[in-house]
Amino acid sequence: MNLIIRREKPDDRYAAEYMTKKAFWNLHVPGCSEHYLVHKLRRDAAYLPLLSRVAESNGQVVGAIYYARAFVQNGDERTEVLTFGPLAVEPSFQKQGVGSQLLETTMDLARQAGWKAILIYGEPEYYPKHGFITCDHFGITTPDGKNFPAFQGIELVSDGLKGISGQFHEPDVYSHLPQWEVDQYDRLFPYLEKRKLPGQWTT
Repeated sequence: MNLIIRREKPDDRYAAEYMTKKAFWNLHVPGCSEHYLVHKLRRDAAYLPLLSRVAESNGQVVGAIYYARAFVQNGDERTEVLTFGPLAVEPSFQKQGVGSQLLETTMDLARQAGWKAILIYGEPEYYPKHGFITCDHFGITTPDGKNFPAFQGIELVSDGLKGISGQFHEPDVYSHLPQWEVDQYDRLFPYLEKRKLPGQWTT
């Protein structure tokens, strides 16, 4: 596959969001909100376009990863870390290494830029293949003091999280996605049927 990993251009935005919609549609819940998150994240102060990348194959955007600033809070001490999401791949290009190339390329970019660690909420079966481990190994919890398999991190340099503990906080944009806003924005894209499927998250 002829794959180009590059920065996103303004002309890519609609295609990247539609690709993200297709990648996550009915995956975790009926429908999805990840394409709207991409739209909002680009306008957020925490967004890091210098690290974010799209994957192009034969002129088509077939994958994308979006980075943002986050932090670990321990009392009055705040340590800035990276987070990312979504990492999306066009369904017909999944399981061909596109996501891995996006992730490995951008982790190298982050390392070169001086970042020491990445913390995410991501697929427990996927990210450990790239060196991620659960955050209880670092003494870092969610804002409400929890740990679980999807809450993972990686040190980009040796001992990148040494001496750092506390609560992880991602940008508010990741959790402020009202359903009515998602539904309204979704009208800009071709219709896909929402379906409840086995394996989706339960609420």
